[in-house]
Amino acid sequence: MAGAQAREAGPSRAPAAGGPALRLDPAFVRSLERVASVREDEPLSRHTTIGIGGPADAFVTVRSNLQLASVLGLCHRAGQPVFVLGSGSNIVAGDRGIRGVVIDNQAQSLEGPFPIAGGGPRTADPSANDEAFLFRADAGCSFAGVSRQLASAGYAGLEWACGIPGTIGGAVVYNAGAYGGCLGDVLLRVGVWDPEAGETVYEARDLAMVYRGSAFTRGLMAGRAVLWAEFVLWRGDTEALKARVAEYDARRLKAQPRGRNAGSFFKNPASRPAWKLIDDVGLRGFRIGGAQFSEKHCNFLVNAGGATAANVAALKRLAEARVRETFGVDLEAEVSLVGEGFGDEA
Repeated sequence: MAGAQAREAGPSRAPAAGGPALRLDPAFVRSLERVASVREDEPLSRHTTIGIGGPADAFVTVRSNLQLASVLGLCHRAGQPVFVLGSGSNIVAGDRGIRGVVIDNQAQSLEGPFPIAGGGPRTADPSANDEAFLFRADAGCSFAGVSRQLASAGYAGLEWACGIPGTIGGAVVYNAGAYGGCLGDVLLRVGVWDPEAGETVYEARDLAMVYRGSAFTRGLMAGRAVLWAEFVLWRGDTEALKARVAEYDARRLKAQPRGRNAGSFFKNPASRPAWKLIDDVGLRGFRIGGAQFSEKHCNFLVNAGGATAANVAALKRLAEARVRETFGVDLEAEVSLVGEGFGDEA
């Protein structure tokens, strides 16, 4: 899952198709190197779960929110575009890569539990008691890792996320969910880096959390990035929570493909699941180049070997067109296509 995107208007510098990343100003690169680890011309195929993507002009790894804010500030002042990658799930990077700076956020502090009164923002689990606890997780934390750790410690409310790839930051941006739960059900506050104000705190209710989306995906938080998230969980039965996690694991292994993919590709329309629409138009197992709709679960688009971003974009367009023509339904991608090099417009 990609983290929050923080973009700034930069110079137009599109390279030739298939060409290398463009060189950044050496002085700017040195300023980044004083703050964090920097790799130039870094292939993004190494950092995305689908294994696709050309080079980032600069690939910057940060390990604290202080480093993250510093790098974002440097990019803002230099007018450089910046993209926070997160764990590389829920994203396909273009074959020509991403211009400017790509941030690999490894800030992974988890704080809590802190007892709170009143039972939290809303009670997602009707069986939860009133013993509520606050946790704060950095945006770079693994969402599944946090879910498993807290379920194993007896805290209920996030156990459904045990198999969701990606980071806490990406989960905020996309309001990640599974098995009837979503982060918005337990989210309380979010720390956001703002180019003008620095760290700013938003209440969850102000972030327009909807099915697989938020103010970030709707373009209402342009230039901002998630630093941390606070959420409220409840005391639960530890053994029951562990059993629920094991059940979710078994269901996921049975239903979802393994191997290189970006996660569930299209959002589910109100009428019927996306996989059913894709299946009904004859695209289960259909392949363009190395990109294929999985035979096991056809709302997963997999890298079957040597796939390119252009292959993915072509398969995406084909599914959208067939479903629209057959059912009059417009599929909406859950996976983001970011950067340059997708063939025709995706």
